[in-house]
Amino acid sequence: MIDFEEELKKFQPSMEIDDAEDAIYSRDLTDMMDLLQEMQKESRNERR
Repeated sequence: MIDFEEELKKFQPSMEIDDAEDAIYSRDLTDMMDLLQEMQKESRNERR
């Protein structure tokens, strides 16, 4: 039978996953709130 506790002790993440994680977290991505705020600003400017 598999000893999950022992297997978890031996686990080491793949270097590719670490590189991908670093690339994702280091980027300043636009989220939905940023897009909505920008649309609101544009809408206000059009009304003036």
